[in-house]
Amino acid sequence: MPFQAPAGAYDAFLPGALESARSHRGWTPSDGPLPALYLSHGAPPLFDDGPWIGQLFDWARSLPKPKAVLIVSAHWEDAPLALSAPAAGTPLVYDFGGFHPRYYRMRYDTPDATALARRVAALMPDAEPVHQHPARGLDHGAWVPLMAMLPLADVPVLQLSMPTHDPARLMELGARLAPLRQEGVLLIGSGFMTHGLRFATREMFLHNAVPVWSADFDAWAAEALGRGDVDELAAFRTRAPGMPYAHPTPDHFLPIFITLGAATDPAQRAVTAIDGYMMGFAKRSFQLG
Repeated sequence: MPFQAPAGAYDAFLPGALESARSHRGWTPSDGPLPALYLSHGAPPLFDDGPWIGQLFDWARSLPKPKAVLIVSAHWEDAPLALSAPAAGTPLVYDFGGFHPRYYRMRYDTPDATALARRVAALMPDAEPVHQHPARGLDHGAWVPLMAMLPLADVPVLQLSMPTHDPARLMELGARLAPLRQEGVLLIGSGFMTHGLRFATREMFLHNAVPVWSADFDAWAAEALGRGDVDELAAFRTRAPGMPYAHPTPDHFLPIFITLGAATDPAQRAVTAIDGYMMGFAKRSFQLG
């Protein structure tokens, strides 16, 4: 029986998750570098999907608890490169419309992330300094999945803008950030494996009907990730089946290249953590060591 109250699935999940999260073992240097993640982040409907919430929580619990999180979301495209405000409890960005008021009252008050901001800035070349935004908080591509993954909100979190649509440049940025993995920082590219909202149908929203373009693109991406074919993935605009329906704009696929660039070997085989579909859109999410 689906939950009728807005975010009812999240409300049911939270008490047990908070108790479990308190025993989440923290990362230590002996663990080695944390993996780089790409996740399909959902939006407010994630909070009404109990199994998906559980998948994200279990994924996070399968890893040591990070010292901090740095996330690049499809919903912040900005150049020059910028970081979200690091102050504790910076207000969230509710960058969605038409939902129940409950979703605009949700909070994710994370600790001060100034130390992480300084570390990220130090990794950037002098010719490409990172701008520190004075007030911008986390957008829903960051706080929605993290509320499921790290519900205690006790880990510093920063969001980094996505400054380009060029896969090669995004991989270079990911490579610059890669040393953070060895310091216990979880690097996340947050998008959605298929995101053809303008082509969505009533059957997709009501019955999770999966259109051919979504299934075909997801299968193509899974196969390319399975063999570590970065060149194929970078050519998604012309090589992937289901285009342009799967991604009328590229923003929700492009964070994958931050993840690939931050990996020890971008050509390694990705480990899928979550697959399946939400309202017909592929929610494939994976990690790379």
